[in-house]
Amino acid sequence: MTNEELRMFELLIQTSGIGAKSAITILANIQPHQFALAIITNDDAKLTKIPGIGKKTAARMILELKDKMKVELDEQTLEGEKEESIDFGENIEEAISALQVLGYNRKEIEKAIEKEDLTGMTVEDIIRKGLALLSRD
Repeated sequence: MTNEELRMFELLIQTSGIGAKSAITILANIQPHQFALAIITNDDAKLTKIPGIGKKTAARMILELKDKMKVELDEQTLEGEKEESIDFGENIEEAISALQVLGYNRKEIEKAIEKEDLTGMTVEDIIRKGLALLSRD
């Protein structure tokens, strides 16, 4: 497992109704960044395509994991990652938060996207662009 998969696995098994076997099935059928994107954007249609995940389970995962992802980000902020951060727009900040949930630190995300023109892009597009830029390094 990559760090990204491990972090997502740990989040999944903390969700009610999702055990280790279900978490492995989920991660075997969708990339962690795609799963996080589906959670952040409330895309239950993408989640229900995963074997064993119905509408109710997808809705529960979205509800519970969004909160857990926010708690994780708040803890990272308390550890001082945000102290020297650049002030971006709302969509960019949300995308940065999503990338942090996937295991990237804020400074490396900011370094990757600082020279890119992200004006007018959706959160999903910014996340995709950020993943592409971060995977080059």
